[in-house]
Amino acid sequence: MPEPVIELVTELVTDEREFADLAPAWGRLYRRCSAATPFQSHAWLHSWWLSYGTRGRLALVVVRDGDELRAAAPLMRVRRPLPALVPLGGAISDYGDVLLDDECAEQAASALAGALTRAARGALIDFREVRPGAAVERIHAQWSGPRRRVRDSVCLELPARPMDELLERLPPPRAQRARAKLRKLTALGIEHRVVPHEEVDTALRRLLELHQLQWQGRKVTTEHVRPRFAEHLVRSVSRMVRSGDAMVTEFRIGGTVMAVDLTLMSRQLTGGYLYGADPRLRELKADVATMLLKACADEAVSGERQVLSLLRGDEPYKSRWRPEEVVNQRLLLARRRTAPLMAAVALGVAARGRVKALVLRWRERERGGGA
Repeated sequence: MPEPVIELVTELVTDEREFADLAPAWGRLYRRCSAATPFQSHAWLHSWWLSYGTRGRLALVVVRDGDELRAAAPLMRVRRPLPALVPLGGAISDYGDVLLDDECAEQAASALAGALTRAARGALIDFREVRPGAAVERIHAQWSGPRRRVRDSVCLELPARPMDELLERLPPPRAQRARAKLRKLTALGIEHRVVPHEEVDTALRRLLELHQLQWQGRKVTTEHVRPRFAEHLVRSVSRMVRSGDAMVTEFRIGGTVMAVDLTLMSRQLTGGYLYGADPRLRELKADVATMLLKACADEAVSGERQVLSLLRGDEPYKSRWRPEEVVNQRLLLARRRTAPLMAAVALGVAARGRVKALVLRWRERERGGGA
């Protein structure tokens, strides 16, 4: 069925207060964009900007139809290492994208592509961590200037199925071990509950305390222990829990909170974002990864979501569940005068890829020699 023809107006929003005021319209657009992930919600992006943004760099490109938003590209300007427009959300967001209204996606994409061309001026447009099927792929397909697509991070995904069905995906010996771990969790008396909205702030601060405790003495993601990250997480997730885009779960033994997990949700996927676990769980021989996966799987099948995402990273504990490897893409969009910037980025990505491959081969040889 053809899309209805509508009158669309584009705008570049650079005022922070106007970004805040866009919340209701942004939220309605977010619900009408089936490709959206939680990292494109207004709660996540606006909170991120308050904690990480630089005054004067905001560049939201929006497409309006009267009072409604039909498309939005949440971007900001950066000057290093090259002048570019990049998505809000930064490194703490697993997916970058734009929002397009499903009811008029082609028209909205065309209008947004034109507005992005004008907004870019002398800058490259650099979309990192684009999930396959993302809305911004329509912009890339319609782009009239130079464009490139290069590989970005690896994400691991499982189908949104009950735990029993996930176990059936495993080889019999591995499935048997996983069932034994589930029985151990039951024997320990571990109970979990979804934290109600009014207790979310306290639960998140406990999550961060436990996260820091579990990584004590080991290499931890530095950003996760910084005050600005805590402020962003509490501020954004409180709103996301109210709107059904996040869930905080506590795991207790005898009334004592032993772990807290944060799960983010959108129409298509459920993803375990961050957790904190008391080191005593390891002493009790509780398999924390299995515990968290079961709770996340239970939530995923409660709705109509298709994907249980383990998000970025291919850590061994994720791989034992036989997930599908899904590679995010980096989409580069340029005007003719900024094509050299795009070429420089693409060459840098290729060079880093070659270095990484050499290091992996060297390590494999070292392991082989040690054997």
